[in-house]
Amino acid sequence: MKWVFTFALLTSLTCHAQEPFVRLWADQAPGALGTEERDIPTLTPFLVRSNAPTPTVVVLPGGGYGGLAQHEGRDYALWFNQQGLNAFVLKYRLGSRGYRHPVMLQDAARAVRLVRARAADWGVDTTRVAIIGSSAGGHLASTLLTQFDPGNAEAIDPVDRLSSRPDIGILCYPVISMGEFTHGGSKSNLLGANPDPELVQLLSNELQVKKTTPPCFVWHTWEDKAVRVENALMFASALQKAGVPFDLHIYQQGRHGIGLNDKPPFANPHPWARDLLFWLRAQGFIR
Repeated sequence: MKWVFTFALLTSLTCHAQEPFVRLWADQAPGALGTEERDIPTLTPFLVRSNAPTPTVVVLPGGGYGGLAQHEGRDYALWFNQQGLNAFVLKYRLGSRGYRHPVMLQDAARAVRLVRARAADWGVDTTRVAIIGSSAGGHLASTLLTQFDPGNAEAIDPVDRLSSRPDIGILCYPVISMGEFTHGGSKSNLLGANPDPELVQLLSNELQVKKTTPPCFVWHTWEDKAVRVENALMFASALQKAGVPFDLHIYQQGRHGIGLNDKPPFANPHPWARDLLFWLRAQGFIR
């Protein structure tokens, strides 16, 4: 066993000894195209020491479904640790490696189930499991937020019996639509060159919001030239129509992929981080 360290400067928190990463499936993942590292989806745990079950965040980095951005993965996890939350960074399979929907959604759903299945090992409060995604990771998060399932009670694998529904959703400059305002690279990596129009509609998540969609925190920047702000606005509008509570923040300034706009030990993160904590407290997700 090895330690997953946050940083020595985060002196108020101590991490448990854990695996450096955990495979989502002990055997070959469903739909795997090979057995190389790129074919094996994993979770990397960043755990805080606590005497009670702890709120937990599953982190989905962005990267256009073609890569995984560390500053939207590991850095987020370290910041959540600093706030007293567990975090797990998901390495999901990518379009640049030949994968297409629904493989990415399978990985995200399995991650939420696995965190709940191993709650006793990792000190997870199973009623307070959030998901956060940035850019294309925000698309994947919003897909799970709108297309989760309760689990299969008849499944042989006990992990598959658990719900994949996150309790809270956090979407950072997310790709939402596969339509007019989509991000072309994300769409191509997720669906291929000439996707079926029905699949385009299914993965346009502003069209998939239901009253059972979890409460969401959504933020974007007006200046974003890579992923249009309309994505966040359309998703928030759909949440409003469905009666789902949400916070929406549109900041005028900020490039795409800004993340926390800071590095550990996070002396001056972007205001969205402060606003998120305020909202999480209002939801009762953190104290």
